[in-house]
Amino acid sequence: MTETVGRVVELWRYPVKSLGGERLQSVECEHRGLEGDRRWAVRGMDGKLGSGKTTRRFRRMPGLLTLSSFVDEAGRAWIRFPDGEARRVDDATTPAWVGAVVGEEVTVVAEGETPHFDDSALHLVSSASLAWLHERRPHDQVDRRRFRPNVVLEVPGASGRVEESWVGRTLEIGTSVLTVVRPTERCVMTTLAQGELSFAPRILKELAEASEALLGVYAEVAVPGALRVGDPVSLRG
Repeated sequence: MTETVGRVVELWRYPVKSLGGERLQSVECEHRGLEGDRRWAVRGMDGKLGSGKTTRRFRRMPGLLTLSSFVDEAGRAWIRFPDGEARRVDDATTPAWVGAVVGEEVTVVAEGETPHFDDSALHLVSSASLAWLHERRPHDQVDRRRFRPNVVLEVPGASGRVEESWVGRTLEIGTSVLTVVRPTERCVMTTLAQGELSFAPRILKELAEASEALLGVYAEVAVPGALRVGDPVSLRG
């Protein structure tokens, strides 16, 4: 059985892990994930990748969210700095510029054998889940950018964290097919200030209390294809 559950309203790519991303109108979806997504990362001299959190592989680097990244028409990744200056990730001087922001010596590295993703290739969040959280924290700037989704879905008529019910099923979006694999466990990254979004520690606390810190879902790419804003989203299985 196949049913239409909504449509794509936003697409986001993050060329450099843990930096701000870029909003797209269309993008190719590969087995690895969105084309160019998290292909680069900031690495400290201890070998850990810069992040908003600290784990075995990652380390929190304050200041990363004041930077953003994008891919130009030639497919080259760039970092944009708080003053508006932009530099290519593979420019020999770029690590020093990034280091001046985060307060330590760093390198900017391309992905090797180990993926830069925290978990799965794609992260999706629905309008219903965002509305559910906004009802609980109306003064905390509940904004989809806090959750760093690749795909934001509008799901008319749905309420609550509807996408969690899709785990184990497939989504047909554009010419791609995605398998929803698990709910997304949120971390401190959701609370951090970025752009005009202020520090909001209650968001993570609310999620921990109300949903075991879950919001949105991870998906793997079963069939690569193109994604576009406005694409209908069909659920099957």
